[in-house]
Amino acid sequence: MTKTPNISFEFFPPQTLDASFRLWETVQVLAPLAPTFASVTYGAGGTTRKLTHEAVATIGSHYGLNVAAHLTCVDATRAETLEIAESYAAAGVTEIVALRGDAPKGAARFTPHPDGFASSVELVAALAETGKFKLRVGAYPEPHPDSADTLADVQFLKRKIDAGATSAITQFFFEAETFLRFRDACVKAGITAPILPGILPIQSWEGTKKFAARCGTQVPAWLDDAFVAAKRDGREALLATALCTELCDELLGEGVQDLHFYTLNKPHLTRDVCHALGISPQVALQNVA
Repeated sequence: MTKTPNISFEFFPPQTLDASFRLWETVQVLAPLAPTFASVTYGAGGTTRKLTHEAVATIGSHYGLNVAAHLTCVDATRAETLEIAESYAAAGVTEIVALRGDAPKGAARFTPHPDGFASSVELVAALAETGKFKLRVGAYPEPHPDSADTLADVQFLKRKIDAGATSAITQFFFEAETFLRFRDACVKAGITAPILPGILPIQSWEGTKKFAARCGTQVPAWLDDAFVAAKRDGREALLATALCTELCDELLGEGVQDLHFYTLNKPHLTRDVCHALGISPQVALQNVA
């Protein structure tokens, strides 16, 4: 029997009252599954900087979760970025997901701040020097939109690990073989740090395809055909749960021990997949009043 995996979740900070209710419902539904950590994203150009900090602090203090705060290089000086890191440390955060970050809205591509970090490698090195954080980074099993090919992504990931990162979380993908080929390439390149596959339960197929196009994730023709048929028959949620569970099960069968779920602040599909994998509630929520 396949060993029950370690799981983790990604949330994003709310920007409206309704979004706040969705986030806290998501945390309440998923926290009892005892994730090893929960990450909180950071908007392009630092647009959710304050909201991210508030969400990180609340999730950590009220729900008892180990929170990994996202931090990017976008539109900030080195001093400003490290000041944000210090504020996380002061709030009791011990993990950071260190990322270059996407270009600000309206910009075609990432351009470093004149006094900022030019890359995630520089950011990781500076954060590692503080000695205050466990550092996670992004990884790309299919070529990053700014990358020449997967080999270049593997080599860049090794630079981030060598700079002080202790693990990586991949962009989402649709077929287990995509991740397994990437994992093999990383091992061949001498990367020994854990690489967590990023799992995206498909809440909306049309929305997922747009998301995939932006980040370079290839959409298999069979998958598109399957959702077209499922929509016609009203079985989209059933198909999404079955496919996500099957993907996770294939990865576990190949020795993967950790799964990182991109929840999109919608908990029920992720919860159903976790239950199907044999992960049941383990802890009671703390009193959040």
